Formats: sequence, C-alpha cells, structure tokens
Amino acid sequence: MRDSKRLLSIFRNLSETRQQALLEYAAFLAGKEGAEIAAAPPTEPLPIPRPEQENVVKAIRRLMQTYPMLERNRIFHEASAQMTRHLIHGVAAVEVIDELEQIFARQYQQHLDALKQDLLSS
Repeated sequence: MRDSKRLLSIFRNLSETRQQALLEYAAFLAGKEGAEIAAAPPTEPLPIPRPEQENVVKAIRRLMQTYPMLERNRIFHEASAQMTRHLIHGVAAVEVIDELEQIFARQYQQHLDALKQDLLSS
C-alpha cells in the first residue's frame, strides 16, 4: 500500500508527457508479466503418444515436448549416453527409446519431489 501511494505521488508530480510515458511503461510491464505467466511450462507431462516407428533423435524431441517442465541440462548427459549406446554400440533404437522414457519419467519424479520439498521447507 505504501508503494502505491508513493507511485501516485511521483505520478502526480510528472508532466503530462511523462505521465503518459509512465502509463505506457506500466502497461508494457503488465503485459510482459502476463506473457511470462502464460509462457510458463505445464506442470504435468503432455500426452504425446509414442509412434510405432521412431528414431532416437525424434524420441528425444518428443520426450522434451512431453516434459517441458524439466531442465534440459539435467537430462542432456543421460540422453547423450543413450544416443552413444545406439550409434556407437549398436543398441536397438527401441531399447534406447525405452530407456529414454524411463530417464524422463525418473527426472519428472525428481522434479516433483523437489517441488514438494520446496513447499515443505517454506
């Protein structure tokens, strides 16, 4: 409440041109905040079905879209290891994709556990 009174006092002491500029800036900030809220990733995995025929790269893309709330850097190492298993060691794509799905599900569970822990500690 104190900040709003201060803002109103400052606003009243500005010239009409600067008042208009301040209003435009406030509208800009309000729109930006609304866009950030709208752009927030979903909290639950998206229901993107696994196609019958899928290569490992497309599976990783699909899983990244399915789990947009996960930090890519946390998954990158494990996903890269699975890609190496497929490309270098000749492990079948289906087996690698199964493992990738488990990795993403595990990371999602860890994400949920961390959120719960944050709620409990605050």
